[in-house]
Amino acid sequence: MYSGDTICAIATGMAGSGIGVIRVSGDRAIEICDRIFVGKKRVSEMETFTAAYGHIVDPGAAGTAPDAAHKDSSAADTAPEEPNNKYSKKGVIDEVIVLVMKAPHSYTTEDTVEIDCHGGVFLMEKVLGLLIREGARIAEPGEFTKRAYLGGRIDMSEAEAVMDVINAETENALSASVGQLRGDLKERIASLREEILYNTAYIESALDDPENYSLEGFREKLGESVDRMSINVKDMLQSFDEGRLVKEGIRTAIIGKPNAGKSSVLNMLLREERAIVTDVAGTTRDTLEEYARLSGVLLKLIDTAGIRETDDKVEKIGVDKAEENIKAADLILFVADGARPLDEDDKRIIRSLAGKKVITLINKEDLPIAISRDELEEELKNILSDDKAIEKPRILTTSAKEGQGREELAALIKEMFLTGEARGNGQIVISNERHKNALFDAEQALSRVKDSIENELPEDFYTIDLMAAYESLGLITGETLADDLADKIFAEFCMGK
Repeated sequence: MYSGDTICAIATGMAGSGIGVIRVSGDRAIEICDRIFVGKKRVSEMETFTAAYGHIVDPGAAGTAPDAAHKDSSAADTAPEEPNNKYSKKGVIDEVIVLVMKAPHSYTTEDTVEIDCHGGVFLMEKVLGLLIREGARIAEPGEFTKRAYLGGRIDMSEAEAVMDVINAETENALSASVGQLRGDLKERIASLREEILYNTAYIESALDDPENYSLEGFREKLGESVDRMSINVKDMLQSFDEGRLVKEGIRTAIIGKPNAGKSSVLNMLLREERAIVTDVAGTTRDTLEEYARLSGVLLKLIDTAGIRETDDKVEKIGVDKAEENIKAADLILFVADGARPLDEDDKRIIRSLAGKKVITLINKEDLPIAISRDELEEELKNILSDDKAIEKPRILTTSAKEGQGREELAALIKEMFLTGEARGNGQIVISNERHKNALFDAEQALSRVKDSIENELPEDFYTIDLMAAYESLGLITGETLADDLADKIFAEFCMGK
């Protein structure tokens, strides 16, 4: 679909920097770069995986062609960094390093040239303009990676991992993404699909040629195979919750009554004065969202309005939003005002936390403590009684104003949310919603095969659901992916990648 279509894009960020990289890929990449690059060698004369120093020139401004510059330079036996005088005065845009990667041994599997120039935005756009003028076009978002996928260099799961690596915010997120980019998920899926295909092919062969292929005892063997595959799929599905939190961050709502110190807790976690802090109750009227990294854990922090009974219409809107955030949060940081006794507003908040993961922060340790820890613990026990994994409420004493308690809180969050799968121990972690849905469909199909075996249905029933599982797993690697879905996935990529 891309025959004869050569693309180009700035692969580095659109901001001033020391070096900028412009990527060109397609059948005419070398030919087009030859027209604007002057060095000791032409781009077309360079070996694959080699680099050359030279200049990007504008042939129109110089009034001659790069061919002449190469010819003159060769005849005079000048150094590669010395283009002819016409280019020196008028046509030179920048001094660059050019890297050549010839098909099929490149990222896109096409001829690819990368131009390393100085990183000024205006300069990079000027070089890009020359490439477009000579016959290339601007790449669509994700088009380089899409070509790598269409060329068979990577599968869809590896392609999606490219953006996950770029967007990784923590060591755990990076580790999980690199594992997927390395092909760990691809290998697991390929192994499952191979086993499904073997079982399906055997059933079909036995039904077509019973004289040479026997189904005697096959039900038991297939049952064992389906059990093994189901465990494998369920194992990957169970990693999704942790994978999502590692990738997207733990949605953390900071709640409490007015003037408990919620905004001070936010500022402490961010290590900057992001939220306005005053002694006036009700200062925070709306939610404020920020990201913070604590000991390798990414938190999506939501600072909420103080929760209390109020007749103020504006404040009540903030209270309603705070209660909505409680329902949607992965973690609740309940900030209790240590300088005031527990009251009905605190108890109302605690009752709304049933079924949630909660860490209670007794704030204002720097002031005389007036709250009863025993009373607070008793109230919290009432909402945690159904959680057998928790013997007692998680309570920390902090002084957000003084920055005390941050490290203890980070350690507790890490203990609560990271069970091991996402800590780089080689296990596959699923963090993509699309992968989760495909795995769920595959697991359901395998479950139907198991039911058919137990009910001793005819063997041709097995193949229907086996192939349904095969197709669902193929969605992950892109082997059964519709073109419109592929277009949608790559449209979410950044330019130049």
